Amino acid sequence: MARLLIESKCKNCRKEGLKLFLKGSRCDSPKCSFERNARPPGQHGAKRRRLTDYGLHFREKQKVKRIYGLLEKQFRRYFHEAQNQTGNTGENLLILMERRLDNILYRGGMATSRMQARQYIQQGHITVNGHKMDISSTWLKAGDVVKPGPREKSQKLIKTVRETTQKDKVASWLQTSDDPLELKVVQLPQRTDISIPINEQLVVEFSSR
Repeated sequence: MARLLIESKCKNCRKEGLKLFLKGSRCDSPKCSFERNARPPGQHGAKRRRLTDYGLHFREKQKVKRIYGLLEKQFRRYFHEAQNQTGNTGENLLILMERRLDNILYRGGMATSRMQARQYIQQGHITVNGHKMDISSTWLKAGDVVKPGPREKSQKLIKTVRETTQKDKVASWLQTSDDPLELKVVQLPQRTDISIPINEQLVVEFSSR
């Protein structure tokens, strides 16, 4: 977690060659540094070399980790869990990541980024089914209800974010309400609900080596 907090998010976007939307609303504004300088970081960034087959697979895995804010050990745990489930491993992997509490807060418009969602959770501002939850990696299931905590500070914090986020961007598998202020998991996401630019097959092939 500490390393995720100190590393440059804009540099990560430049490494992957696309916006990963790691800084919330700033990524949609003219202040986004990727708009001004999209070349890869480093002294020789302008001379981006053609990726080998290994490099192509590796970059796809790194992209997934950076989008969802995972370290390598966490990613391996998710991958092994996805392998043990029935169905397509790549789709299972993405669905597990989408079910994370911090991601659901972000997808439901209660946070402008997954990192901000993680901070709210760790600071005790979020409850799940009426119980305070401080573990951002918790997997939610269909029927779970997420609300801000009972403290006035928590209520005001989440309400302010909800007023500034675009409600039409709320994921189709989530249901939001402003009165009372809550977010409900209507159903588990399907691959067609996940719009991030990821080729999960490359991720599976790399992680299965």
